[in-house]
This record gives sequence, structure tokens and C-alpha cells, in this order.
Amino acid sequence: MTMEEGDTSRLDFCTLGMFIIDDIEFQPPTPPVTNVLGGAGSYSALGARIFSPPPASRSVGWIVDCGSDFPPELRETIDQWETGCLLRETPHRLTTRGWNGYGENEHRAFRYTTPKLRLDHTALDQKLLWSKSFHLICSPARCIDLIKNILTLRGEWPKAESSPHLIFIWEPVPDLCTLEELDNCYEALSNRWLQSGIGFDGVGAVVVRTGKDGCFVADRHIRRWMPAYHQSAEKVVDPTGGGNGFLGGLAMGLVRGGSNPGLQNVEEAAIWGSIAASFAIEQVGMPKLAQSPDGETWNGVHVQERLLEFRQRLDKYVQP
Repeated sequence: MTMEEGDTSRLDFCTLGMFIIDDIEFQPPTPPVTNVLGGAGSYSALGARIFSPPPASRSVGWIVDCGSDFPPELRETIDQWETGCLLRETPHRLTTRGWNGYGENEHRAFRYTTPKLRLDHTALDQKLLWSKSFHLICSPARCIDLIKNILTLRGEWPKAESSPHLIFIWEPVPDLCTLEELDNCYEALSNRWLQSGIGFDGVGAVVVRTGKDGCFVADRHIRRWMPAYHQSAEKVVDPTGGGNGFLGGLAMGLVRGGSNPGLQNVEEAAIWGSIAASFAIEQVGMPKLAQSPDGETWNGVHVQERLLEFRQRLDKYVQP
């Protein structure tokens, strides 16, 4: 199945990451930027959308809560993507906003500047609920709760094998990646990670994102390092959202990559994730979508061309 094809009556991807309007402050002399479309939900949706030109773009689901201060230009960007976005008007509140500050040695600080509106299973309408994959960014305990509630709403709990191809991509929040949370992590992943299996059938995988060094992919059968697509720091303008975008691309690779969708495609999916991340970090905010006679481009580049070039590079890559 190519990325232009697919069943657009059912979503391929749904994220429960939040939409956030970002203000970004860089080190001098780089000036700050404001009203940037951001948040884990937005960037993971971007990663999925990059591999989903219309009509498959409608299979990318995410939720945007539009407060009374929602900028019109961000609506235009969202409309241009032609996704299965659920726009919810919340005029009684301000849109969730955040401040991002960058310092020396790749230090990043973040804080909310308006009250956040966190998403959970109750935000899913019937189309979002029946997505083929879900992106969750949360604590271990909340991961467990969200998965159980999503499966319950679908009538698939506790017998999750009734939906064998349903994929959950869990992104742990960094401040809870602690020893105290280890037991909850084990439970969220269904026992002792790779040794006892991840997921209900034990065939899940771990993907470790390592920023500029790429990623590490592991399941019960494979162990593989992959370099980042961009090998020059000059190509990286703003790393915000790169990791979230990676996971959106990863999800599309799992759902659509290879001849048989599923977790057995994790290596190919990680390649898709790396390509998605490469577009996310080439500029401040979102990459530019445009139409050309040969199809759509992001930042003037055809996604399939970059994907092919990266695969060829990986064929020559020597594992460390």
C-alpha cells in the first residue's frame, strides 16, 4: 500500500497530545518568535500528515481546542493540511499557550503561560475512537488508564486481541522517567519490556530517540541504530517538535509501511519517523506545504525522494 492509498473512511492515526501555541525565545542575537503552531499533538499530526497526501490526509486525526484568542493564520494552516482534525471552539477560555526557552548545550526550558486543557479518551468522537493507531504522551499510570478506557469504549477490553492491528505509541513524559515510576512503566508496557514482551501479545518494540544521534530500535529479534537524517547542524534551525514528529511518521510506517501492516515494520517505520523529524526541525514552527506539478512538497522537497535517499544512505551505514 502506498502512502497515497488507504481507507480514508477510518483514521490511520490519532494523537491525544495537546495543541499549544508556542512563544520561542532563543539565545541572542536570534530574535524571539510568537504565535507558533506547536504542541506534541500538532507535531505528531504533522509527522503523520507528511506521509499522507490527499485524500489520505483525512486519515490523520488530532484535536485542536480554539480559545478566544486563537489566531486566524493558524486556522488557515490547519485547513491547508486537510486532515481529520477535530476543531473545538472554547470561547470561554484562552488557547493553551507555552513558552520555550533555549540556552547553551542544547538546554531547553518550557512552561505553560495559560491554563492547559489536557485531552483524554472522553475527547474522542466516533471517528477518532476507531483509529488504527494512537499516540499518547503522558505518565505511565495515565498511559494504562487511557489504553484501558479507549479499549473499553471500543468494546475491546479486556480482550484486546479482538483488534490485533491496533497500535499504541506511548511517549513517556521526561520528568516522570524516574526510578520511582519504573514499576508503573513495566505495567504500562505489559511486564518487563523486551524480555517479557511489550503489549498484549508481547511483540511490541522500543524506539529510543537520541536527537542529533538518530534513534535505536529494538524488539525481540532486532537491535539497530539509525543515524539522524540531517548530519549537519546548519540544517537544524529549531529542534522543537522533532521527537513528536518522529512518532507521527513512525505510526504511519507501522500502519502503512511494508506489505503487511504492523509492528513487524518497526525498522521501516523508524525510517519514516526520521524523515518526518527532518522536516519538523528545518525551520521555526511548521514546514511549508506547497503543491507542485509532481505532487505536494514540504519545504520544497518531495517526501518520497527524501525517503528514498535516506534508505540508500542507510544501506551503506555501518552499525556502531
